[in-house]
Amino acid sequence: MASDDKNLSCLLYGPHDARFEDRPVPTLTNPHDVIVRIAYTGVCGSDVHFWHDGGIRTFVSSTSPITVGHEASGTIHAVGSAVTSLAPGDMVAIEPGYSCRHCERCKAGTYNLCPQMKFAADPGSGFHGTLTKYFKVPADFCFKVPKTSGSAVGLKEAVLIEPLAVATHAVRLANIKPGDTVIVFGAGTVGIFAAAVAREFGARVVVSVDINESRLEFAKKVVGDDVSRTYIPEKNVTPEENARRILTTHSEALDINFNAGVGQGVDIAIDASGAPPSIQTAIYGLRMGGTYVQAGMGKRTIDFPIAEMCEKEITAKGCFRYGPGDFKLGISLATKPGGRLGQMMGEFVTSVFPFEKASAAWECAGRGEGVKTLIKGPY
Repeated sequence: MASDDKNLSCLLYGPHDARFEDRPVPTLTNPHDVIVRIAYTGVCGSDVHFWHDGGIRTFVSSTSPITVGHEASGTIHAVGSAVTSLAPGDMVAIEPGYSCRHCERCKAGTYNLCPQMKFAADPGSGFHGTLTKYFKVPADFCFKVPKTSGSAVGLKEAVLIEPLAVATHAVRLANIKPGDTVIVFGAGTVGIFAAAVAREFGARVVVSVDINESRLEFAKKVVGDDVSRTYIPEKNVTPEENARRILTTHSEALDINFNAGVGQGVDIAIDASGAPPSIQTAIYGLRMGGTYVQAGMGKRTIDFPIAEMCEKEITAKGCFRYGPGDFKLGISLATKPGGRLGQMMGEFVTSVFPFEKASAAWECAGRGEGVKTLIKGPY
């Protein structure tokens, strides 16, 4: 058991070099801050990269280790003197990065693009992550999870609000409207959430594409048989041919008739995989004037069917984390009484590892086992 005067943390010093150390317990120097006692931290694909490579764009070192983790939930431990929205004991989902609030990007309402963003587990900024006992963050970047009667969202499920916010941001950027047809590439946590949120926004058909059959089955369960369709891409055909096969397989649901020249593609494509073949297939699968959103991180440079985008006059949008209202909307969708998404939240969590087994959790996620792996906070 960790005592209240200790702040046991999991620090990464380099690839495959994680160490458990006591860091100073944070203190409230800003009246608008809160201290959260971390309950669970979710494992993201970026955490797996950190474990194996020591970082992604910026890297940890033996002289500048970082506490890892950014998907987290917990209970409020202490509040600053100016905080009125939260109180000790409140259950919260944490938005793990906060902006300066003063720059041009923040004032334009795109605070996720703030050049001074302090994001959890970022070696470049030295901002420590959530695999720790106590985590300090501004109160307005903590989102209270309501304790309503019959709610399926507890501290475990609250970890999922972060990837749900990513998916919500992607769907909002896509401007999905009732009656739209959608393809989502990637059936990891964000991809499944994107498909589910697309349904909530009124999409009449959502096709989930992945090479993992069990994840596709889970996506169909989350989204619902009446709306969800799935497709496993063929490995030895071109992206253009895979796009045609997706559209042909689900032509009736998508109202596509190639012989009559009807439809010819979906309204919206969202990539949550970052895989070049998926990105290329998505562009080929869109109708004239369709919209493409890139939500998954992948290689920094890939071959891209630019001519196809031009000839179809496709609108292409980048998607980075989450912005104003995304966490709040995600919580609303997850806790809506009788809501489909809320009923499924608990089924996303397939493994929970004790704090001292964090590296085993990263290995588990790296093998693609289950859907969402959690690490329990130190107690």
